[in-house]
Amino acid sequence: MNNVIKNLICILLLSLVAVVNVNAEPVPIPKAPMISAKSYILLDHDTSTVLVEQNADERNDPASITKLMTAYVVYKVLSEGTLQLTDEVLISEKAWRAIGSRMFVEVGKRVKVDDLLQGLIVQSGNDASIALAEHIAGSEEAFAGMMNIEAARLGMISSHFTNVTGLTHEQHFMTARDIATLSSAIIRDFPDQYQRYSQKEFTYNGITQHNRNKLLWRDPTVDGLKTGHTDAAKYCLASSAKRDDMRLVSVVLGAPSADARASHSQALLNYGFRFFESHKLYSAGQELLKKRAWYGAKKEVSLGIKEDIIITIPRGRYNDLKPFMQVASQLEAPIALHQTVGKVVVNLDDAKFIEVELVALEAIEEGGLMQRISDYIMSYFE
Repeated sequence: MNNVIKNLICILLLSLVAVVNVNAEPVPIPKAPMISAKSYILLDHDTSTVLVEQNADERNDPASITKLMTAYVVYKVLSEGTLQLTDEVLISEKAWRAIGSRMFVEVGKRVKVDDLLQGLIVQSGNDASIALAEHIAGSEEAFAGMMNIEAARLGMISSHFTNVTGLTHEQHFMTARDIATLSSAIIRDFPDQYQRYSQKEFTYNGITQHNRNKLLWRDPTVDGLKTGHTDAAKYCLASSAKRDDMRLVSVVLGAPSADARASHSQALLNYGFRFFESHKLYSAGQELLKKRAWYGAKKEVSLGIKEDIIITIPRGRYNDLKPFMQVASQLEAPIALHQTVGKVVVNLDDAKFIEVELVALEAIEEGGLMQRISDYIMSYFE
């Protein structure tokens, strides 16, 4: 069979596989809920697609949402093996005297890292945050430097930290977009630690305190993340929920009350789940096409993608997706593993929706002399 015809058939099969029969009718998308907050954002965790945003890049006082970054740095140190959950931390006078929310550790006592993390996350303990920072970096200031390094690595370009608790400081700020980025990073990078954020209460030193995230009681699909409040920041909430195979992250900053931050976050999450859906189109390493490998030890090379293609679209629009491939007209050996040879493009409404590299899923070495001569002659008949 002529290779051109074979490739056309493969592309047709690719389209049929990608766009399976989904009978759901398109759902008209209304305007997003009205939110009385300084800034907010709603995004899909798996695709980072922003569904709703307002003033998402405006710098804000994050209050105790800061502790998401404090915890992220602790998780990373734990993952590196230089810190253990069973390690005991000596409580300094500075940690003991911390103002604001506390887990009520006692100066001079030793407390396990595991308990301090519980106190930091569930009880929003400023004392726990400072104790962990001092144990890991020697001082709160040095630990804040570690937070800034990690923030830069994660692409949080509009955040800066001067402390580990979220107490107001003119050089201490985050944006709703950066908080959403950080929230997704915690869920992605430390899934075992993320389970802590759904815990509704924690008892330490005979004192039981409840998680301030009211959505944990209102919505069983919500499993995180963190509240924040100061006079300057007002009421803030970073939250996440998973329904079926879709996870959303919402961030609301500067709401007028604790009830408002919870109800606004719930409204955003409900809106996202109701009017949008996520789909995996292709899997990493999945063969999408075979292409002639000229002058190679093998006659054909398998082509595909390096990472899963997952997209978020308006609900009911799956059948409107139009995938196709653009491949180099001729592939010549040697071909390296994951060498870019073209691209996979998915259109929606005649506009490019997503584009990723099409790569070789195998390495093809150069063929022997006779093979190269044969291919050279055959190329004139293609």
